[in-house]
Amino acid sequence: MSVSAPAAIKTAPTPERILLRLDWKVIRRLDGLLQGDYRTLFYGQGLDFSDLREYQVEDDIRHIDWNVTARMNSLYVRQYIEDREVTSWFLLDLSPSMGFGPLERPKDMVMIDFVTTLARLLTRNGNRVSAVLYNNRIEGTIPPRGGRNQVLRLTRELLRERKAPVKTTTDLNVLLTAGLNTLKRRSLVFVISDFISQPGWQPSLSLLNQRHELIAVRLWDPREVELPDAGLIVVEDSETGEQLFVDTGDPEFRRRFLESAERRERTLRENCNRAGVDLYSLSTQEDLVGAIVRMAALRKKRRR
Repeated sequence: MSVSAPAAIKTAPTPERILLRLDWKVIRRLDGLLQGDYRTLFYGQGLDFSDLREYQVEDDIRHIDWNVTARMNSLYVRQYIEDREVTSWFLLDLSPSMGFGPLERPKDMVMIDFVTTLARLLTRNGNRVSAVLYNNRIEGTIPPRGGRNQVLRLTRELLRERKAPVKTTTDLNVLLTAGLNTLKRRSLVFVISDFISQPGWQPSLSLLNQRHELIAVRLWDPREVELPDAGLIVVEDSETGEQLFVDTGDPEFRRRFLESAERRERTLRENCNRAGVDLYSLSTQEDLVGAIVRMAALRKKRRR
């Protein structure tokens, strides 16, 4: 049965409805589970440089100042203090592959919920949020501002229907380089993508991590890793448009598909490790509250 135009409009997601739903179903639960300690999730050792001191065993090696260490012939680390009014940037991959996933909750819809939630939590404490939008080219930048209206603006921009880009593969180096060129002051930066990209972006990620407090979040769908047995199907590369008949009933094909996905996963984690960046994963099938609590626990554990 078809849905009438007025009914379709009435049930279409809007920034206001999304924010109201997240306030009730996600943020209220997070307030109880994290007891307001969002610093655990958002901040590392601080954002503003304060002083230098000699290295101690429990220190994060990423904060070693190698220039001072060479001059003093002893390990020295940079100390930071937390800036209470933090500017946060979302570097967002909106390329076609982000539309993959269940019809009711593809990766790009998970991104909208995740980004809206984080933006709401940040602006609630007086911080400013902003974004760089990438869809196989830089689509635009949302300047830093605070408040509820800024969260709604960000959500509205993510909901906007996008023109299909020229059929080409994603190059995350373009997004990361745009971040390097745009962010002038040390900031809290979220890189959110499925990381399905041409290679060569790791040096830019490393440089971004040296200049800012960086959190990388990979969005993924289980069917990108392990194909179901659905018989003969047509698959299409969402980025290039190339189509191919595949037999998902063939155990050998499914095995090779799984091995390929595992290789991509290993390569991604190796690249992030070389860049000194912690990588967090968020599945289309995962509860958002549970995912954010898990990220907070991992960040707290890794900083000990």
